[in-house]
Amino acid sequence: MTDFESMFSNERVFWRGKPNFKCFLLESIFNPLLFVAIVWGCLDFTIMGTAFSSMGEEDGPVAMFLIPFFLIHLMPVWIYIFGVLGCVLRYKHTEYAVTERGIYVSTGFIARKYEMKPFTDLSHVTIHRGVFDNILGVGDVISTCAHGSTTAMYNGYGYGNRRHGHGHMEGINICNIADYQEVFNLIKQMQTDIYADTMYPNDMRPEGNHGYQTRYYND
Repeated sequence: MTDFESMFSNERVFWRGKPNFKCFLLESIFNPLLFVAIVWGCLDFTIMGTAFSSMGEEDGPVAMFLIPFFLIHLMPVWIYIFGVLGCVLRYKHTEYAVTERGIYVSTGFIARKYEMKPFTDLSHVTIHRGVFDNILGVGDVISTCAHGSTTAMYNGYGYGNRRHGHGHMEGINICNIADYQEVFNLIKQMQTDIYADTMYPNDMRPEGNHGYQTRYYND
Protein backbone atom coordinates (compact mmCIF):
# COMPACT_ATOMS: atom_id res chain seq x y z
CA MET A 1 0.00 0.00 0.00
CA THR A 2 1.36 3.40 -0.99
CA ASP A 3 1.30 6.51 1.21
CA PHE A 4 -1.47 7.90 -0.98
CA GLU A 5 -3.62 4.80 -0.61
CA SER A 6 -3.12 4.74 3.15
CA MET A 7 -4.81 8.13 3.42
CA PHE A 8 -8.20 6.66 2.45
CA SER A 9 -7.67 2.98 3.22
CA ASN A 10 -10.67 2.89 5.60
CA GLU A 11 -13.01 4.84 3.31
CA ARG A 12 -15.27 3.80 0.49
CA VAL A 13 -13.67 4.82 -2.84
CA PHE A 14 -16.16 5.92 -5.49
CA TRP A 15 -13.66 6.96 -8.17
CA ARG A 16 -9.93 6.84 -8.71
CA GLY A 17 -7.84 7.84 -11.71
CA LYS A 18 -4.93 9.64 -13.35
CA PRO A 19 -4.73 12.48 -15.88
CA ASN A 20 -4.53 11.87 -19.62
CA PHE A 21 -0.80 11.68 -20.38
CA LYS A 22 -0.95 13.43 -23.79
CA CYS A 23 -2.84 16.40 -22.36
CA PHE A 24 -0.58 16.43 -19.28
CA LEU A 25 2.50 16.56 -21.54
CA LEU A 26 1.13 19.21 -23.90
CA GLU A 27 0.15 21.48 -21.01
CA SER A 28 3.63 21.03 -19.55
CA ILE A 29 5.22 22.08 -22.86
CA PHE A 30 2.87 24.93 -23.79
CA ASN A 31 2.83 26.80 -20.50
CA PRO A 32 3.33 30.59 -19.93
CA LEU A 33 7.06 30.07 -19.35
CA LEU A 34 7.48 28.84 -22.95
CA PHE A 35 7.25 32.35 -24.41
CA VAL A 36 9.68 33.72 -21.80
CA ALA A 37 12.14 30.86 -22.44
CA ILE A 38 12.03 31.38 -26.25
CA VAL A 39 12.54 35.15 -26.07
CA TRP A 40 15.17 34.89 -23.33
CA GLY A 41 17.04 32.13 -25.14
CA CYS A 42 17.00 33.92 -28.52
CA LEU A 43 18.35 37.13 -27.00
CA ASP A 44 21.06 35.38 -24.99
CA PHE A 45 22.22 33.15 -27.85
CA THR A 46 22.25 36.13 -30.24
CA ILE A 47 24.38 38.14 -27.84
CA MET A 48 26.63 35.15 -27.21
CA GLY A 49 27.11 34.53 -30.94
CA THR A 50 27.94 38.17 -31.61
CA ALA A 51 30.33 38.39 -28.67
CA PHE A 52 32.23 35.17 -29.41
CA SER A 53 32.45 35.80 -33.15
CA SER A 54 34.20 39.14 -32.55
CA MET A 55 36.78 37.72 -30.11
CA GLY A 56 40.34 36.86 -30.93
CA GLU A 57 42.84 34.57 -29.28
CA GLU A 58 43.83 37.35 -26.88
CA ASP A 59 40.27 37.46 -25.54
CA GLY A 60 40.47 34.01 -23.94
CA PRO A 61 40.02 35.28 -20.34
CA VAL A 62 36.93 37.22 -21.39
CA ALA A 63 35.46 34.12 -23.02
CA MET A 64 36.13 32.10 -19.87
CA PHE A 65 34.11 34.68 -17.94
CA LEU A 66 31.25 34.93 -20.46
CA ILE A 67 30.59 31.17 -20.66
CA PRO A 68 29.60 30.67 -16.99
CA PHE A 69 27.87 34.09 -17.00
CA PHE A 70 25.55 33.13 -19.84
CA LEU A 71 24.99 29.66 -18.40
CA ILE A 72 23.64 31.33 -15.27
CA HIS A 73 21.83 34.05 -17.20
CA LEU A 74 19.96 31.37 -19.17
CA MET A 75 18.36 30.11 -15.95
CA PRO A 76 14.74 30.73 -17.15
CA VAL A 77 15.47 28.51 -20.15
CA TRP A 78 16.94 25.74 -17.98
CA ILE A 79 13.98 25.96 -15.59
CA TYR A 80 11.55 25.53 -18.49
CA ILE A 81 13.50 22.60 -19.99
CA PHE A 82 13.86 20.96 -16.57
CA GLY A 83 10.11 21.30 -16.01
CA VAL A 84 9.24 19.69 -19.34
CA LEU A 85 11.73 16.84 -18.86
CA GLY A 86 10.36 16.24 -15.38
CA CYS A 87 6.84 15.87 -16.78
CA VAL A 88 7.07 12.07 -16.84
CA LEU A 89 8.02 11.90 -13.18
CA ARG A 90 5.31 14.37 -12.19
CA TYR A 91 2.77 12.34 -14.15
CA LYS A 92 3.85 9.18 -12.34
CA HIS A 93 3.20 10.87 -9.00
CA THR A 94 -0.13 12.45 -9.99
CA GLU A 95 -3.24 10.57 -8.95
CA TYR A 96 -6.78 11.39 -7.84
CA ALA A 97 -9.39 9.71 -5.68
CA VAL A 98 -12.95 10.57 -4.63
CA THR A 99 -14.17 8.82 -1.49
CA GLU A 100 -17.18 9.08 0.78
CA ARG A 101 -15.38 11.79 2.78
CA GLY A 102 -13.76 14.01 0.17
CA ILE A 103 -11.26 14.45 -2.66
CA TYR A 104 -7.65 13.24 -2.48
CA VAL A 105 -4.85 14.39 -4.77
CA SER A 106 -1.26 13.16 -5.05
CA THR A 107 1.26 15.38 -6.85
CA GLY A 108 4.98 16.08 -6.88
CA PHE A 109 8.16 16.05 -8.90
CA ILE A 110 10.95 15.18 -6.48
CA ALA A 111 9.14 15.97 -3.24
CA ARG A 112 5.70 14.39 -2.89
CA LYS A 113 2.53 16.19 -1.81
CA TYR A 114 -0.71 14.58 -0.69
CA GLU A 115 -3.78 16.76 -0.27
CA MET A 116 -7.34 16.14 0.88
CA LYS A 117 -10.42 18.35 0.90
CA PRO A 118 -13.58 17.14 2.67
CA PHE A 119 -16.86 17.73 0.88
CA THR A 120 -18.00 19.97 3.75
CA ASP A 121 -15.24 22.48 2.81
CA LEU A 122 -16.24 22.81 -0.83
CA SER A 123 -18.43 25.71 -1.89
CA HIS A 124 -18.33 25.55 -5.70
CA VAL A 125 -17.58 22.84 -8.26
CA THR A 126 -17.09 23.64 -11.93
CA ILE A 127 -15.86 22.04 -15.16
CA HIS A 128 -13.04 23.66 -17.11
CA ARG A 129 -11.88 22.59 -20.57
CA GLY A 130 -8.87 24.23 -22.17
CA VAL A 131 -7.64 24.00 -25.75
CA PHE A 132 -5.87 20.66 -25.35
CA ASP A 133 -8.73 19.32 -23.19
CA ASN A 134 -11.18 19.92 -26.05
CA ILE A 135 -8.84 18.38 -28.62
CA LEU A 136 -8.23 15.23 -26.58
CA GLY A 137 -11.74 14.88 -25.12
CA VAL A 138 -10.79 15.42 -21.47
CA GLY A 139 -11.55 18.08 -18.86
CA ASP A 140 -10.82 19.47 -15.40
CA VAL A 141 -13.06 19.40 -12.34
CA ILE A 142 -12.29 22.58 -10.36
CA SER A 143 -13.50 23.00 -6.79
CA THR A 144 -13.21 26.02 -4.54
CA CYS A 145 -13.90 26.69 -0.90
CA ALA A 146 -14.59 29.99 0.84
CA HIS A 147 -14.15 29.88 4.57
CA GLY A 148 -12.97 32.53 6.97
CA SER A 149 -12.81 33.25 10.66
CA THR A 150 -13.51 36.45 12.56
CA THR A 151 -12.14 37.58 15.87
CA ALA A 152 -13.19 40.44 18.12
CA MET A 153 -10.52 43.17 17.87
CA TYR A 154 -10.33 46.36 19.94
CA ASN A 155 -10.34 49.35 17.57
CA GLY A 156 -10.11 52.23 20.05
CA TYR A 157 -13.85 52.70 20.34
CA GLY A 158 -14.89 49.23 21.20
CA TYR A 159 -14.68 45.68 19.94
CA GLY A 160 -15.45 44.86 16.35
CA ASN A 161 -15.13 41.84 14.10
CA ARG A 162 -12.02 41.61 11.96
CA ARG A 163 -11.40 38.82 9.47
CA HIS A 164 -8.12 36.99 9.85
CA GLY A 165 -6.62 33.54 10.05
CA HIS A 166 -7.66 30.87 7.60
CA GLY A 167 -9.90 32.78 5.22
CA HIS A 168 -9.16 31.42 1.73
CA MET A 169 -10.57 30.43 -1.63
CA GLU A 170 -8.19 27.58 -2.34
CA GLY A 171 -9.86 24.40 -3.45
CA ILE A 172 -8.64 21.21 -5.05
CA ASN A 173 -8.50 20.27 -8.73
CA ILE A 174 -8.79 17.05 -10.72
CA CYS A 175 -7.22 17.78 -14.11
CA ASN A 176 -7.13 16.22 -17.59
CA ILE A 177 -9.42 13.25 -16.94
CA ALA A 178 -11.58 11.53 -19.55
CA ASP A 179 -14.65 11.02 -17.32
CA TYR A 180 -14.73 14.61 -16.07
CA GLN A 181 -18.53 14.87 -16.41
CA GLU A 182 -19.13 11.76 -14.29
CA VAL A 183 -16.66 12.93 -11.63
CA PHE A 184 -18.27 16.38 -11.57
CA ASN A 185 -21.71 14.83 -11.04
CA LEU A 186 -20.34 12.53 -8.35
CA ILE A 187 -18.71 15.35 -6.39
CA LYS A 188 -21.78 17.58 -6.79
CA GLN A 189 -24.03 14.78 -5.54
CA MET A 190 -21.80 13.93 -2.58
CA GLN A 191 -21.39 17.58 -1.63
CA THR A 192 -25.14 18.18 -1.74
CA ASP A 193 -26.06 14.96 0.07
CA ILE A 194 -23.53 15.36 2.87
CA TYR A 195 -24.47 19.01 3.41
CA ALA A 196 -28.16 18.08 3.55
CA ASP A 197 -27.43 15.14 5.84
CA THR A 198 -25.41 17.39 8.16
CA MET A 199 -28.13 20.03 8.39
CA TYR A 200 -31.11 17.68 8.26
CA PRO A 201 -30.21 14.02 8.97
CA ASN A 202 -31.80 11.90 6.27
CA ASP A 203 -31.91 8.37 4.94
CA MET A 204 -28.24 8.38 3.99
CA ARG A 205 -27.49 7.57 7.62
CA PRO A 206 -28.01 3.89 8.38
CA GLU A 207 -30.28 3.05 11.33
CA GLY A 208 -27.43 1.70 13.43
CA ASN A 209 -25.14 4.70 13.04
CA HIS A 210 -26.30 8.28 13.52
CA GLY A 211 -22.95 9.88 14.37
CA TYR A 212 -19.70 11.07 12.84
CA GLN A 213 -18.68 7.61 11.60
CA THR A 214 -21.60 7.41 9.17
CA ARG A 215 -20.88 5.41 6.02
CA TYR A 216 -22.29 7.03 2.90
CA TYR A 217 -23.51 5.12 -0.14
CA ASN A 218 -23.40 6.32 -3.73
CA ASP A 219 -26.24 4.53 -5.48
